[in-house]
Amino acid sequence: MFKRRLKSFLVSRYPWALAAGAVLACAFPNIGLAGLAWIAPALILLPAAGRSPKMTFRLGYAAGLAHYLISLSWLLRIPVIGAPILGWAALSAFMALYPGVWVWLTWRQFPGRLGEGGPPANLAELAKRFLTTSWSQRFMWCLFSAALWVALEMMITRFLGGFPWNLLGASQYRMVPLIQIAAYTGVYGVAFLIVWFAVSLLCGALAIIGRPALRSAWAAEAILPLTVVAFTYASGYWQVMRPTPPGPELKLALIQPSIPQTVIWDAHSSSNRMQQLLDLSRAALTNHPDVLIWPEGVVPGVPRYQPDLSAALSDLARSNHLWLIIGADDAKLPPNATSWEDGEYYNSSFLLAPDGGFDAVYKKRQLVIFGEYVPLVRWLPFLKYLTPIQGGFTPGTGPVPFKLNEPKANLSVLICFEDIFPDFAREYAASDTDFLINLTNDGWFGEGAAQWQQAACAIFRAVENGLPLVRCANNGLTGWADAHGRLRNHLETPEHGIYGPGFLIVRVPLLDPANPRVETYYHRYGDRFGWLCVAFAAFPILRTLRRRKSTAPPAP
Repeated sequence: MFKRRLKSFLVSRYPWALAAGAVLACAFPNIGLAGLAWIAPALILLPAAGRSPKMTFRLGYAAGLAHYLISLSWLLRIPVIGAPILGWAALSAFMALYPGVWVWLTWRQFPGRLGEGGPPANLAELAKRFLTTSWSQRFMWCLFSAALWVALEMMITRFLGGFPWNLLGASQYRMVPLIQIAAYTGVYGVAFLIVWFAVSLLCGALAIIGRPALRSAWAAEAILPLTVVAFTYASGYWQVMRPTPPGPELKLALIQPSIPQTVIWDAHSSSNRMQQLLDLSRAALTNHPDVLIWPEGVVPGVPRYQPDLSAALSDLARSNHLWLIIGADDAKLPPNATSWEDGEYYNSSFLLAPDGGFDAVYKKRQLVIFGEYVPLVRWLPFLKYLTPIQGGFTPGTGPVPFKLNEPKANLSVLICFEDIFPDFAREYAASDTDFLINLTNDGWFGEGAAQWQQAACAIFRAVENGLPLVRCANNGLTGWADAHGRLRNHLETPEHGIYGPGFLIVRVPLLDPANPRVETYYHRYGDRFGWLCVAFAAFPILRTLRRRKSTAPPAP
């Protein structure tokens, strides 16, 4: 029985779908073969060609499941017994719904009848049926497939709080000229180009198979997206190569202590953690920076309510006459609360002035589900046993600018994975903001792919808003990218790569009062391109539904 089912599975389309999903996963870090992204959507579509609607969804879901199980495997590194594998499997199973829907709706909107007379037996028969449609019909279908992909990514970013991790465009973060289009379209524009090109390439391949005597059969299908991609790359290259006028700079010292998450949870190691931070900071301070930055989650305790800790931090800023930005917890006791067990706790970032005073505090707004809060725990108490957290954080209410008066600068802080949300990060880039800072703690994931994947997503926030992005990580990619998304400098050691302890001194350009920053189209108007894709994809789907409703037989 098992052998028969295994043989049936192997001769089915599922292995091809799983392989296609694996190809897409390999386009993202740590493997990072970005070119694979340009063929993966076509490979995901191909196994479902001519199949029934249910089968197209299943094959798309299988491809999506393979993609997410591979690309999110870093979740297995979370140091909690049992919970990581459940979270990894559940999140992958949920995210796979999106590729499944994409494959299903894309083939449902194909203008021809690929499944008429049964599924095509081979590629030659598929190509013959495929080419019964006109070029204009196939062209519009390719555009629809790209718009639908973007529409689903818009949903991924927002639904249930959103999880825009490894959006397709993020795979191209090293292709700096190409990603300049994100200044107009956001990261979604890169995804649109990739899917349009990939699906057009599929059309070109089927045209060659269907018309082998016509050597240039592929050109009519793929030449237009190829031209658009080439033009996008060329215009982006021109933007990147334009000289940048010199201006004022801010000297930063970024501290990466690389403290394992198990140690952060251990209250007995607080003094050792603090000493490690101070030792790295003293070494960095020999370079006389203007600002010293510590990452998220590494400061033990709640500074504003622990006099010894607060005094130590104030003394560090005052004795070295510098600004200090730290990631630490904050708390507040509501008016009707009777004890700190009823208090509100926040994942926060503090700005300490050179005089030792606490000048500003930003409270994280975008909390990690099952990592920083447990949904519905009041009604479903058993959910708290599926997470490594004992309590939960309260979300903040809005961005808080960190204003420095000497040297004069205006910074905006994002905490943890807040830097992967395009429209969310846009709120933090005010017209007078010099650069964005991300404080993050990737010590949860050891030496995995999560650190590179988050950085790949975050780099697009720099391009979208035309601002440099500084990242200070506990364990991961500590460094900075300029306003074009070029990774200018990052911490790396011969022994541990990007994951080891150390510090990095960087000089980040500030706004020049004589040359005010020109806002990018994306920063000014947000996800207009994304919403346009939503409308473009929704129109034919709604039209089809309306047509079927009007032609349905009347109910008895």
